[in-house]
Amino acid sequence: MPALPALSLPEWIVLTLVDEHPTHGFAIATLTAEQHDVGRAWHVPRPIVYRCIDRLVDLGLVRREATEAGDRGPRRSILSSTADGGSAVRAWLRQPVAHVRDLRSELLVKLALRLRRDLPPDELVAAQQRTLAPVRDALESQRDHAEGFGAILAGWRVENVNAALRFLDSLAAR
Repeated sequence: MPALPALSLPEWIVLTLVDEHPTHGFAIATLTAEQHDVGRAWHVPRPIVYRCIDRLVDLGLVRREATEAGDRGPRRSILSSTADGGSAVRAWLRQPVAHVRDLRSELLVKLALRLRRDLPPDELVAAQQRTLAPVRDALESQRDHAEGFGAILAGWRVENVNAALRFLDSLAAR
């Protein structure tokens, strides 16, 4: 698999939403608002959406196709993903999250974005389980050989990865 571009989570979210169909920044900002499923997983404020769009255009992952009149404001740029942008999105939506600390943000938003595309979570869930199993094993070994605060910290980390794996198991069982 080719290396994915180095994008922030808000940039990935914006790129993925643009890749669904031609759209404009205000529509993306609406989808990433706190009351929408994507925004409930990871809220992207409107100014950040527009900064992400500019960067994605500069990187050649998104292009401005046309403009249209806005409902109450200035003209809106209609955006679409490029071939490179679409390829990157498809790869990113399959890629498991590398760190347990990023499950709450990146994994949940990937699951929300996959559901918007009618992509079942199975492939991502299985890949995430395979990624976390050796992490759990290493942390358990670390915990078993640590003393003092190191044992406490390792125990905390083991419980976090076990909770994540239970969550993934419950998704896989659906």
